Amino acid sequence: MLTLSGITKSYGERTLFAAAALQVNRGDRIGLVGPNGAGKSTLFSLILGSQPADDGRVSIERDAAIGYLPQESAPVGEETVLEIALAITEDFVRLHRIIKAREQKHSVEAQHPEDVHDDVHDRYNELNGYIVEAKAKQILAGLGFRDSDLDRPARTLSGGWVMRAHLARLLTQEPDLLMLDEPTNHLDLESLLWFQGYLKGYPGAILVISHDREFLDALVTAIVEIRHQKLVRYTGSFTKFLQQREAADAQHLAAYKTQQKEIAHLQAFVDRFKAKASKATQAQSKLRQIERMDKLEAPEADDKKVGFRFPQPPRSGQKVIWLHQVHFAFGENRIYRGIDFEVQRGERIVLVGPNGAGKSTLLKLLADKLTPDQGKRELGHNVSVGYYSQYRIEMLEPGRTVLEEALDTEAKVTEQVVRTLLGSFLFSGDSVFKRVEVLSGGEKSRLALVKLLLDPPNLLLMDEPTTHLDMSSIDALVAAMTQFEGTLVFISHDVHFIKTLANKVIHTAGGQLTPYLGDYAFYLHKTHSESARAALTAGGGAAEKPQGKSGRPGRQEANKARLNLQKQKRLVQALETEIDALETRQVAITGELELPETWSDGARGRELGRELQTNTERLAELSSKWETEASRLELD
Repeated sequence: MLTLSGITKSYGERTLFAAAALQVNRGDRIGLVGPNGAGKSTLFSLILGSQPADDGRVSIERDAAIGYLPQESAPVGEETVLEIALAITEDFVRLHRIIKAREQKHSVEAQHPEDVHDDVHDRYNELNGYIVEAKAKQILAGLGFRDSDLDRPARTLSGGWVMRAHLARLLTQEPDLLMLDEPTNHLDLESLLWFQGYLKGYPGAILVISHDREFLDALVTAIVEIRHQKLVRYTGSFTKFLQQREAADAQHLAAYKTQQKEIAHLQAFVDRFKAKASKATQAQSKLRQIERMDKLEAPEADDKKVGFRFPQPPRSGQKVIWLHQVHFAFGENRIYRGIDFEVQRGERIVLVGPNGAGKSTLLKLLADKLTPDQGKRELGHNVSVGYYSQYRIEMLEPGRTVLEEALDTEAKVTEQVVRTLLGSFLFSGDSVFKRVEVLSGGEKSRLALVKLLLDPPNLLLMDEPTTHLDMSSIDALVAAMTQFEGTLVFISHDVHFIKTLANKVIHTAGGQLTPYLGDYAFYLHKTHSESARAALTAGGGAAEKPQGKSGRPGRQEANKARLNLQKQKRLVQALETEIDALETRQVAITGELELPETWSDGARGRELGRELQTNTERLAELSSKWETEASRLELD
């Protein structure tokens, strides 16, 4: 359906593609990946014809329809949400508007029904208008729109919701080739899961740029990587692509080294004997053998990872922040009633649960961006709080450039270090001189993230920090958070990000907070989840707690449950303290046993050996007990 052959594209001295080729067939599900600046969006432009190739050819099957969703800034005018979704042709929207207007006029003026049923309806029927309209409404609902949103002017919506409406238009249209540039950026988890499932049954081919590893693993059957100016195709999911590329790189490196050794051996013979008459013929033969070789290219290193030691915040007290008996509601919508929540130093907590359950609300309560209706929020000793939300960019000065804004930090870092970090978050070259006021929402969010990393507090509260980042930028953020010595509480739908960082999971649903004292893999195991992505929103709606006759939770039962929970927490913490002490002593014993002087008379060595055996047995016993008691704590 789509063929790219011999494609070359350069900008000045920089070459993005050199004799690159790609074949897309009907039914293909292809993920397009590559580092920032490799040319992913440029390749889309070449396919769409909005940019010409310097050389090569783009061939598209006759009558094949192509649909394209840009990463940002889809156009919007006076049309409603439903009209955008129905805008598969201008005629379609025009007929729909006429019918809608006449139906409204009939309703108001009570005209005769036959005034509405005319050739407009006939033409709309010929275009399967009512079937398409029902399909569009179904898709809009899947993408998170309510019935009351459908007749809203699209200009009254945020940019993210406008992008959803345009995504609905493409899915309604069903082009033969669907080209999507970071389509998950503007979707919440439930909409993303619906979208992911819908695409699995999509009748056409899909070519998608995405930073979301889980999304690619669930959808694609092939990966095309832009690497060293070529388009390299791999069969399978994104995870399989990583494995195949690593194996291919290792194989290429081994073959290259073997060939280089052979060339060096032949060349040594030539250099040694070319001047000797008796060996000159053999030397010339060896030289021709070298010249005839199909020489392998030297392996090229991929773009370097950001190598920056992020500044570390001052050490806080052990108890970082806690909420005590907090009640919170938005009007009549009660989110939390009497919750207790505590965060310890060094914890990296991910908040999971269904939409509307209160994850962002909890984060804002911790950040002091919302005030509890009852109860209190307290900070521990020497705690400084930083709150990062993709919607909070008030910290930025519109008149400054990106570089000036990033340099406005108390951290002792050089301009070169700052520019390196900016480059890792998609600000490269002259883009660092753009003024903040002209940046897109995603660019402002990334700049706010850079500022936070340059001078981090010791308690970081982050809401969807990977939105608008490509894979290399996410890797840079993971590197920063891995180095981070403070405490982290975050919300994310990036499973890779969660798996890499989280050491504790808090599930929120129905106004209840359920702790899982382990990483995300532990949470998946305990909840018997089939899908790592679906588990992020598992747990049903935010239902109220069971109520007594008075309409309030039974006070005695609540007090008893709270006391039991506190007792269980103390037991688990005591076990953790003893386990830490045993592990520390075990390291010390092992180190002493490795010293030659320990065995000088044998007695000390035997004594340490007995202590090590006792220590190991006790550690195994306590670890088993901790797992049992921690599991009970999760169920309380």
